[in-house]
Amino acid sequence: MDPYQGFDEFVTSHTTALSRLAFLLTGDHHLAEDLLQAALSQVVSRWPQVRDGNPAAYVRRCLINEYLSWRRRRRYHERPVESPVDGADPVDLASTVVRRVVVGRALAQLTPRQRAVLVLRFYEDLSEAETAVIMGCSVGTVKSQTNHALARLRAAAPELSELIAGRTGVPR
Repeated sequence: MDPYQGFDEFVTSHTTALSRLAFLLTGDHHLAEDLLQAALSQVVSRWPQVRDGNPAAYVRRCLINEYLSWRRRRRYHERPVESPVDGADPVDLASTVVRRVVVGRALAQLTPRQRAVLVLRFYEDLSEAETAVIMGCSVGTVKSQTNHALARLRAAAPELSELIAGRTGVPR
């Protein structure tokens, strides 16, 4: 039996979601590709043990761990860059670009763990328990990191308060 059976299919079916997660963590398409490749390199070596469990959760955990270790090793300076989409309404496009820039800058103010917690909780829509497992910490730590991160976002970008309140369900 091929020890890597199913790996290609897994990567093909999950690349979009995993790439998006990597991008949200790094804020840069090229770094996201590097991050995803590093995580998948780790996963392929353990594929026979991982494939019968929950490989998507395992890859997310690898992405988070790799991202946090990258952040410890060197500093990245994020520069949000948007390219216009052809045929889009210029007013909607402008407001979307402004919001993305504001969100990108606000996220850059967070610690790597805070950013990872927010991405997992609110973008990946994981529960506190699932986030805790991926982050390798307690549910209480996830709750406190989420609280601190949201407070920091509110301070860094008050114009996002409506977006934060709508996403978390907590009015501010």
